[in-house]
Amino acid sequence: MNVSELVGNLTQQGVHLWVDNDKLKIRSPKGIITPEIQEKIVAYKAEIISFVQEMDVAGNLESVHLSQGLNLQTIGRLIGGFAEQSSVEYKPPIIDPQIMAQKLTVTFKPLPSSYKNQEILEFRQELEEKLKYYGVKILAWEEAITELNYDFILPIINKKKNFKFKGVKSEVNAIIDVEIPPSFLRRGGIILAEFLYKLYSSLILNNRKIPVIKIARLSSWAEDYAAKYIDNPSKTQVIVITNIDHDFINPLIPYKQKINIGLNTLIRNFSEIVIGVSSEQISILNMNLSDSIFTRKQISNFVLKSLIPKVFVPIAPLLLSRFEVEQYNPQDSTYAAKLVRLGQELASTGLFPPGFKLDKVIKRKSHRDIVSIIINGRTGVSYGFVAYAEPPQYFGEIEITKNDWENLLSVRGFSSNEIRQNDKGRRYVKINKSEEYIFRQIPDIWLVSSRSGSNKTDLNITDDIIRIGLKEKLHLQLPKVIRSELVDIKPSYDIYVMLAISLSAALYTPELIKDGAPIVHFHGYPAFDWFKPNEYCVGVDNPSVPCGTYESGVFNFLGISSLATQQTSNISLVSLIEPDHGANFIAHDLENLVQRLKDGCKQGQIELGGKHFASLKSKIEECRI
Repeated sequence: MNVSELVGNLTQQGVHLWVDNDKLKIRSPKGIITPEIQEKIVAYKAEIISFVQEMDVAGNLESVHLSQGLNLQTIGRLIGGFAEQSSVEYKPPIIDPQIMAQKLTVTFKPLPSSYKNQEILEFRQELEEKLKYYGVKILAWEEAITELNYDFILPIINKKKNFKFKGVKSEVNAIIDVEIPPSFLRRGGIILAEFLYKLYSSLILNNRKIPVIKIARLSSWAEDYAAKYIDNPSKTQVIVITNIDHDFINPLIPYKQKINIGLNTLIRNFSEIVIGVSSEQISILNMNLSDSIFTRKQISNFVLKSLIPKVFVPIAPLLLSRFEVEQYNPQDSTYAAKLVRLGQELASTGLFPPGFKLDKVIKRKSHRDIVSIIINGRTGVSYGFVAYAEPPQYFGEIEITKNDWENLLSVRGFSSNEIRQNDKGRRYVKINKSEEYIFRQIPDIWLVSSRSGSNKTDLNITDDIIRIGLKEKLHLQLPKVIRSELVDIKPSYDIYVMLAISLSAALYTPELIKDGAPIVHFHGYPAFDWFKPNEYCVGVDNPSVPCGTYESGVFNFLGISSLATQQTSNISLVSLIEPDHGANFIAHDLENLVQRLKDGCKQGQIELGGKHFASLKSKIEECRI
């Protein structure tokens, strides 16, 4: 047995080893350190000290310690339900866009010699320079592509044929292209290609899924968009630069109208991100459908705080494999009933526009098939969510003394300076609150949430509401009885965000959630003047990571926990801002939250879209000064 195996085995059994002033320290449950194990520790003491010191250095490089007393690795493991993974298997979240940039690789698709849009050419060059400046690796197109082989069964003659294609390597995070409107001749080729794909799909595939690049090659040989070069769409995004859409960034055009404009732009360019460019402005669009704009002078901030985070953490639904899947009866839950009422009460605000079905928005079958694979078989997408956190579940003492803390055991995968557990397995966390340390039990978190694609303002209690749990693992409880068309029911994209808000509130602002708490998200922002005493706004300066990402959950956790260092009390409501996405709200009282949102909408102080974001940011910066 080598040193790493010895330390690993001890760690798995709850033994904590650390080095203090070059001396090996050990904390262990009773009975683990047998005489035989003790002999091995003595024999390999020098090697163990060296090994533990190396592990500490590696951990410190990725564990950013924060004012709340926890590091990012701890926060990530808590909100993600990664309690059982070892430190080798688990990777902590990255929230610094400069570090994100250094881990990215992108390539620029070559332009045809006939391309003459000087404005976009200049921006493209400047974008490449800024990405390089922040540490993004830029691969030449020739280095980024590789040869791929696929077998096709030709329709009608039913003969197998091997084709070799050029595709972008999966380690490339993004392809950057420009929009080139198809010629009349190419439009005819597109119609023919789509017809042949439909024929192939019906005669050969018979609803069988095939790789995205194979679909793209079958259906797009007559066109030349970047998406057809992608072998792995879950790892490589397409970014298209085009002329800015002035309607989409026009603050006078209703956001509901902008949804159609944005969707059509993404689908037309068949890309995850579209950058709009004019002589004075830059816009950025992804499936969050934000209408954010930057001036050309703000290109550095645009690249670092908006573009790089979106490339580093693509929008992706949380896979069911991450959950322990169970069943429950929503009609037995008082919180499911409250959630239905919450949605109904918010219907008049107009903050939850109807979502879209893929077959209604995407006309080409090949495009629908590709998008369906990318979004994990979902048939549609909706905007916003409503959820209701149940009261946190504690077992035993909610808070303990420092002396009690000193006698607790270490927990595998966590720093014993931050997380420990008692002999019954209940975990406690050491957190910094109001400039002093307290030792609080980590409760079991449960919440009810609207399912993905549901009508948030008209939820059916029978099968529109799922129940999510965060204990040491993630739990998903589906309704016992659901309609036949909802057999493949999916949780919201924003599960990490919901859980992060609920857990952080339980730890840092327990009065806010002790009786349960409504949580609301929509794609808009409140004005600064909307807030009243005991209502707080955080997160305005965060990098704009997309919805549903692990990192977005971390930012929301940090937003709630930051209030613990501000000497706050009697918190009635918190708004957590997600730039280029929208705002989350949590409150201790359903009626109060509903009334506040209704009043804000009536007074024009809350609107969908980014109308209030710029003023909200500037006002908060003024208050800091």
